[in-house]
Amino acid sequence: MASSSLWQRFQQHFLRYADPPVWIDISRMKFPDDFFERMSPKIDKAFAAMRELESGAIANPDEQRMVGHYWLRNTKLAPNDEIRRAIEETNARIKKFAAQIHAEKKFKHLLLIGIGGSALGPQFVSDALGSADDPMNIYFLDNTDPDGFDRVFAKIDNHLSHTLTIVISKSGGTKETRNGMIETELRYKSLGLNFGEHAVAVTGARSELDKHAETNKWLARFPMWDWVGGRTSVMSAVGLLPMALLGFKIDNFLRGAAAMDERTRAADLSENAAMLLALMWHYAGNGRGEKDMVVLPYKDRLLLFSRYLQQLVMESLGKEKDLDGNVVHQGIAVYGNKGSTDQHAYVQQLRDGVLNFFLTFIEVRQDRHRPKIDIEPEITSGDYLQGFLRGSRAALFEKNRESITVSIADADEYNIGALIALYERAVGFYASLVNINAYHQPGVEAGKKAATRLLELQKQARAQLSSTAQTAEEIARKIDADPEDVFHTLCHLANNNDKIDMQPGEQPGDDKFSLRK
Repeated sequence: MASSSLWQRFQQHFLRYADPPVWIDISRMKFPDDFFERMSPKIDKAFAAMRELESGAIANPDEQRMVGHYWLRNTKLAPNDEIRRAIEETNARIKKFAAQIHAEKKFKHLLLIGIGGSALGPQFVSDALGSADDPMNIYFLDNTDPDGFDRVFAKIDNHLSHTLTIVISKSGGTKETRNGMIETELRYKSLGLNFGEHAVAVTGARSELDKHAETNKWLARFPMWDWVGGRTSVMSAVGLLPMALLGFKIDNFLRGAAAMDERTRAADLSENAAMLLALMWHYAGNGRGEKDMVVLPYKDRLLLFSRYLQQLVMESLGKEKDLDGNVVHQGIAVYGNKGSTDQHAYVQQLRDGVLNFFLTFIEVRQDRHRPKIDIEPEITSGDYLQGFLRGSRAALFEKNRESITVSIADADEYNIGALIALYERAVGFYASLVNINAYHQPGVEAGKKAATRLLELQKQARAQLSSTAQTAEEIARKIDADPEDVFHTLCHLANNNDKIDMQPGEQPGDDKFSLRK
């Protein structure tokens, strides 16, 4: 039984909004009584930075860009009429296009090609809101894995004539998305279908993809703006177009986000759920991300929420340098699955193992929309789910495992929109608290450059192969390359090209590669 002091602490640190109907409980985080007071200067700075961001200031100094995902759900905040009209006109076009597609009844399936924020947002929302009554089924190509492509095509090949494909890439040059698009085009062509009559682009103006779609007379093109980052793009055409095609209420989604934005602009700390979240992250990890964030949603519909948060939090906060150029190595690792599944998996370690984490329980208060079913007298499956959530929270707290609990009324468009908006603003606040740029991703760009270099190396190594067997080191010397890189490149080629032979030796350095005669 909880002590009276815990009951009092709960009442003191429980924030409940009527609209949006979101609750947040930070009472099981053991921050000291003077924590908020000590953080006050940083809190004031974070509030000021957020006001400047929403008004159109350059919030991404590395790229000299505004950051405007908050304008997507409240166009009155847009810094000028041009941006406001662009958002409103795009949303109107999305609704009109979706209504036309539904009226024509030609397309029964939807294939979305994208990666990162261009796929994670739509994946999370479609899984959270989907039902058997949706007018279309959705599939994703979100990698450059050829076997992954084949698995999806195996499911939709017989329905490709009734499949609408959305290709999402801001630059149009993202290789994973481009590769998926090319293979999809070829798949349509192999069945005698005109890809352009089944394709829609969501991309930047005059990007490679935009030009390709225009030249090949795709059905439609929708914009991606440079002031919306991929991980905060779900309320742009990136997320709204597939949502509208799946029959979801995009206006409710945007209204839920706008309502949360309004509540989390409050300068009163005790009434600002996003700032409370950010402060708890700061407290838990000493402002250095010293503890991981374990996200446990107790709802099947929110299974992908931890994956969505992984990108939102880790890409935003995982930075080597702060805004002053100091090396700080910031970040918060995020992982999770769902409850009560996790109680039969890694909660054992969470309770009894290494204490390198804090938890966030996500509760959905509405069990189901069909009549309740008693599986015991006056007890439902939902009662058990609630019991497991509260029981796990208590059992973990007994072992000094701290937790936050976020509760939403239902897993519908309004509440999911509010939940996303809550975490978007919490990430922005936390970045200000630790003085980093939440809106760039230099590490991602470094990985892309490294991949490009290795693909060029593959061409060079391939050109050195002949009928005479050679080691990776011998070929590396000829092209002035790292022999390990050459070794892995040649192994990959040998495994996937029947014209290239590999003769294993005792050690990798003894392996020999040649063209087959």
